[in-house]
Amino acid sequence: MTEQTTLQSYHQLLKGDEWAAGLDSFNTDQLQNTPRPDVQKTCPPNANVIPLTPPEEFTLGQKSVIDVIRQRRSHRYFTPQPLTLQELSFLLWATQGIRATPTFDGITYYLRNVPSGGNRHPIETYLNIHRVEGLVAGLYRYLPLEHNLILLKEGTEISEQVSVASLEQASEHQGKPFFFIRDCAVVFIWAAVPYRSEWRYGPAAPKLIALDSGHICQNLYVACGAIDLGTCAVGAFNRQKMDAVLALDGENEFSFYMAPVGKI
Repeated sequence: MTEQTTLQSYHQLLKGDEWAAGLDSFNTDQLQNTPRPDVQKTCPPNANVIPLTPPEEFTLGQKSVIDVIRQRRSHRYFTPQPLTLQELSFLLWATQGIRATPTFDGITYYLRNVPSGGNRHPIETYLNIHRVEGLVAGLYRYLPLEHNLILLKEGTEISEQVSVASLEQASEHQGKPFFFIRDCAVVFIWAAVPYRSEWRYGPAAPKLIALDSGHICQNLYVACGAIDLGTCAVGAFNRQKMDAVLALDGENEFSFYMAPVGKI
């Protein structure tokens, strides 16, 4: 396959021409009455569950929306200060949190703070925490339905593994390289679970998953700006190595997007 042919295939994915035949043109698992997939991975038995600050107890984020948008930028340098648990709780709630749980025809729908095609929410949020008050360094996963964290693996060595998987990207600060993924306070790592969207949209799902991840990351930018934190969207990393760090199978779930966060 030539480079031009490869590029054209990528263009085809972005075009979303699958919709041309109509909204109900896909012979999807939903139409076959296959049970809908869960919108959140299950919590393992005996998991170390950490409750987060509930949204009704937030005491931060008083900036106006117009000021946050005016000041939006990508940050690739962070101070050594840790995040508070409330700050992390706010960022997680803003990017994947639940805002309402209506029930229709006996089915509960979890409406989040970001849009998602068909309310399928095919993205899981993992965190490589370096410096957050009250939390040990390690790898975590967010449970949006309960607004909790679970500790998957404790250890500072994970930071180096994530940095290597993200190509050891660095900026320059005061004439020296600053490894902004290794040396931030926390790295948000988003993983795609494609079947959640494929169940409803079949071959049109890849474009929707890409769009959904963009909604999530933009909310992270806005939430960071509201509480004077910085972040930077990162799409360039070694997916196979990152999947290995997160213990993902690389097919049913795989790393997709990431963003370091820290004090500025």
